Amino acid sequence: MIEAAKLTKRFGSKLAVDNLSFTVEKGDVLGFLGPNGAGKSTTMRMVTGFIPPTSGDAKICGISIVENPAAAKRKIGYLPESAPLYNDMTVIGFLKFCAEIRGLTGPEKNEAVERSIETCFLTSVARQSIDTLSKGYRHRTCLAQALLHDPEVLILDEPTDGLDPNQKYEVRQLIKRLGETKAILFSTHILEEVEASCTRAVIVDRGKIVADGTPKELLAQAPNGSLTDLFRKVTTTDTAA
Repeated sequence: MIEAAKLTKRFGSKLAVDNLSFTVEKGDVLGFLGPNGAGKSTTMRMVTGFIPPTSGDAKICGISIVENPAAAKRKIGYLPESAPLYNDMTVIGFLKFCAEIRGLTGPEKNEAVERSIETCFLTSVARQSIDTLSKGYRHRTCLAQALLHDPEVLILDEPTDGLDPNQKYEVRQLIKRLGETKAILFSTHILEEVEASCTRAVIVDRGKIVADGTPKELLAQAPNGSLTDLFRKVTTTDTAA
């Protein structure tokens, strides 16, 4: 469903992503882990077609994001980091607007909006103005727009960032449930999310994959059976020379 092949991205002299390859199949939830600045968001932006790779390609359901970006993007639901919202809209108004952008009209549009509201537990705030929502509800609204067209592939950048423990639990359970029928790639720097949601995880550092496996396999590689210890072992700290 997602096939990244030798993705590379340079910003001037800075090599942000270095010849990175991975796959995500239907039924997989791949956690994309790494310290801040490791290249996680840059990789996801290339996979979604938000920015072009310097070299390499990514295929979404067999469609090249480089050669046929419009067709590939139709297969994707994307939750970017710090996703923007229109504060003067209601939740339902915003989702209807997004559905229309996706080409949904009439009963199909209304059904898609209702389904996304129910899936993301937004019923109680559906007619509320976005600027009055808590951070948790705003985040769920952003996630709901990614689900409107029932995509085969979900790409979520830091989907639990800034949420309280209860909200994080709800989003993790939702990701796990959606992963039963979709291919999901989500980035995080929260190690507990590997065991909570992922069928597999990769750790990236300075644009390269430095560990890859199921949660059980990663724990087996970890000193003292701790993912935190493994993470520290394979990544570079900000204070390293």
